[in-house]
Amino acid sequence: MSPRSPSVVYASAAAPMQESYTPLPASSDKLRYHDTSSSSRSTSRVVWVDPASLSNYGDVSQISGNLSPHMKQLILNTFMAYGGGDENCFGHAVAKAVKFVDMNVSKCEEKQGRMEATTVAEVVVNKTMLNGAGMLHGGCVAFLIDNCCSTPLVALGLMQNINGVGVTQAMNVVFHSPAPAGSCLRIISTSIAMGGRIMSARCEVIEKRTGRIVASAYLNKMQPAASRL
Repeated sequence: MSPRSPSVVYASAAAPMQESYTPLPASSDKLRYHDTSSSSRSTSRVVWVDPASLSNYGDVSQISGNLSPHMKQLILNTFMAYGGGDENCFGHAVAKAVKFVDMNVSKCEEKQGRMEATTVAEVVVNKTMLNGAGMLHGGCVAFLIDNCCSTPLVALGLMQNINGVGVTQAMNVVFHSPAPAGSCLRIISTSIAMGGRIMSARCEVIEKRTGRIVASAYLNKMQPAASRL
């Protein structure tokens, strides 16, 4: 998932915990991965776009939680830029149907006070999301999980001023029950770990009216190597 026109690059090295996100200066060495090849043609490569450089998307006033409106806006911008893309991108219409309702970051006692982020999104299953049997398509479930489950990692990345976007490395999805058209799904995503190279989160997709679990998943993401971009 990457936008087509990168401008300001995103930090790739850890920084002290912050209450709010502050973009690093464009001249900082922390902003780029560098090609370490001995070739004289070696140049630095832009890896990720700074969320603050993305166009604003959605209405954050409808999102509850303890994150600031600015942070919520950056997360929404990243979700749509990387997950939805423009109208010609795969899954664009599905991404536009997702509405985030809660975003929180707090200290987790079980993790010795480490920060944990949780986001909650809702989406109503429509006809374009169905398979031939009239139920929510498994591929659509995977698309929703991949992008929604990434958002708590984006939140932690913004809090720590590091790249919390990354690229998906692995995703383990368990399908529990079908979801017909008209079902309102709550997608609850929680960060698990934010390492220097590997990040992980978990997710549950729940039918809002009945509380029935539709799917659950674990998502692993990684920081990309510039040589492979």
